[in-house]
Amino acid sequence: MATIKITQIKSIIDRPKKQKDTIKALGLRKINHSVEKEGTPQILGMVAKISHLVQVEEV
Repeated sequence: MATIKITQIKSIIDRPKKQKDTIKALGLRKINHSVEKEGTPQILGMVAKISHLVQVEEV
C-alpha cells in the first residue's frame, strides 16, 4: 500500500455530522492541516466520501 497525504482545504462548518466525524476520524483538525495515512481501502473510502473537503497526494 502507498502512503497518502490528506490535507483539509475547506471548512466543516455547515456540513453533515457524518462528514464532520469522518474528518475527525482521519485526524484532521483545521484548514491546511495534513496527515499521512496508509492507503488502505478503508482510508480511501473515507477520503472518497469527503473528497470535496480534502486534497489527496501520494507520497
